Parts: sequence; structure tokens; C-alpha cells
Amino acid sequence: MSTPLPCPAPPCGVLLVDKDPGFTSHNAVALCRRILGTKKVGHCGTLDPMATGMLIVVIGKATKVQDLLMCEDKVYTATMKLGVETNSQDADGEVVVTKPTDAVTEELIRAAFEHYHGEFDQVPPMFSAVKINGVPCYKLARKGKEVERKARHVKVLDYEITRIDLATAEVDFTVHCSKGFYVRTYAHDLGQLLGCGAHLTALRRVRSGHFDISQAVDVPTLKAAGRDELLARLLPLEKVLADRSISS
Repeated sequence: MSTPLPCPAPPCGVLLVDKDPGFTSHNAVALCRRILGTKKVGHCGTLDPMATGMLIVVIGKATKVQDLLMCEDKVYTATMKLGVETNSQDADGEVVVTKPTDAVTEELIRAAFEHYHGEFDQVPPMFSAVKINGVPCYKLARKGKEVERKARHVKVLDYEITRIDLATAEVDFTVHCSKGFYVRTYAHDLGQLLGCGAHLTALRRVRSGHFDISQAVDVPTLKAAGRDELLARLLPLEKVLADRSISS
């Protein structure tokens, strides 16, 4: 009688995905479940539909460190448009206010960014997953409802303004921020401080904790990957914990 072959160990690790616009965390989780043949797959925080960049997928025992990874600070590159406000605070929303930007100068823009450097309170946008009495705000917002949201204490650890174009009223910037930070709201609040309003037109997450976007697999490669290819892409849980000086 032949000895039965041992069952392969269930997949375990962290997969970094470079999200495309319109590709969601749900899409990433469903795809990984299908390719790897396992249900134990989760993600560490969503990105807005129009946003691109770092999406962290946790697989197998790595789902136990989901909260830990979500709590780490993040770095984004972004573009905001001055003089136009939308109901979602980004380009996916409907325009609700337009104002002239003639009085806005480079000096005022730099001063506004410096004002929001460090620790401050930020009110999450209505179009967000924040829940009010168990109902996500975005569901209320879609019905045209506006409800009071509690401010969150957040922090901008660092920022860099990489382009100011007064002719097009556009500003490119990089922001290094704490967990729970809404870059959409950051742009909105900067616009309020400048007196002309603003909304986000581009957003890309380039770093989350120790993870850099250069480590991520792009969506076309992920969609074309087989099981062995995807397993080879996983960052071992032991290494993820070691990088954070945490034992399993």
C-alpha cells in the first residue's frame, strides 16, 4: 500500500498589488482566492475608485496581522485642482462650488500646506466607509443626506509640493501621513483655507509602512498569474513580522 502524499501547506503571506483605477480591494481578494484556491484572504484598507497604487492583500495566517498593517503610516502622491469643489472631494464627484483663483499665490499655497503640517483634526468626507449608526456614510451621501461625522486626530509627518501651476490652478504634492488620513479631505481643507475651494484629481499610494510600490505586482500580471507564480510573489509572514520586530 503506497504512502499518501502529504497535503501542501496552505498559502500564507502578504501580496502587494499596484491597483489600477476602478480595480477594487474586493476584486483583488476575489482574484487571489480563485488563483490560490483558498478562502482565507483579506485586505488592509481600500483605496478610492479613481486612486492607484499600493493595495495590501493578506493570505492565510497573514490575515492575523491585518490590523497591524492597516495602522502603519502611508505616503501618497497627488494632484489637486483649485477653484472647484465636488461633493466627494475628488474628481469622481459632482461639482458643487466654483470660485476664482486669481488671488491665490504660490506663497499662500505654501503657507496653507505648512498650516496642515503636524497634528490636527480632520472630519471624514460623507463619501467614505465611516459608519454612522452602522450605516456607511457613502450610502447616506448617495441618498443626498448629510450627517455629522466625528473629527479624527491625524498627522502629516512630512509633505513636499512638487508643482504649482497657477495658470491651470493645479498643485502636485506628496504627503506622508498617519492612518485614517483622507487625502481628499486634505485637499478640500487646503482649498477652504485658501478661500477658493479645491478637490483631488489624482491620487497614488506609493508606500505603506515598510512596503514600497516598487515591490508590488501590477494588475495585468496578477490577472495572468498562475498559482505557483502568485505563491512566489508572496512576502513571507516571518519576514513581514521580522521587519517590524514582532514575533509570530
